[in-house]
Amino acid sequence: MILAKTTAGQQALKDRSLPLSLRQRAALILVDGKRSVEKILQATEAAAEDIAYLRSLQLVHLAGTLQASAANEAVVAPQALSAQQRHAAAYPIAARLTGDLGPSGFRLHLAVEGASSYEDLVALAPSILEAVGVEKFKPLHRALHPAR
Repeated sequence: MILAKTTAGQQALKDRSLPLSLRQRAALILVDGKRSVEKILQATEAAAEDIAYLRSLQLVHLAGTLQASAANEAVVAPQALSAQQRHAAAYPIAARLTGDLGPSGFRLHLAVEGASSYEDLVALAPSILEAVGVEKFKPLHRALHPAR
């Protein structure tokens, strides 16, 4: 099976907007539409689960004809991410941002740790923005609202 990066996959590598493990990032870097999954797994410490995770986030797709590739790219629009996938992408960013606040951000950090859904994180976003500022907040905003 040969995989190719989607536009979302290329963007994730460029801006590091999604929290990927070193194995997942290494595998995503090697996905080029020419190498087989087996060769990618051999060249990295990635496991089949890592490739499955990249596919679930729609960062890679099966390489094929131009028409199939174009159809896959259309399906991989950022709004196609589920609330659960957005939560999985945004939670580590929010936890890192609020954890870096130290004692002054302790309550906000506890609130983030208790956020069990995408909606919970969206509700906390204004408080996080106020605490960390616009520049530091940008990665979290992109993870919460990839279509914007």
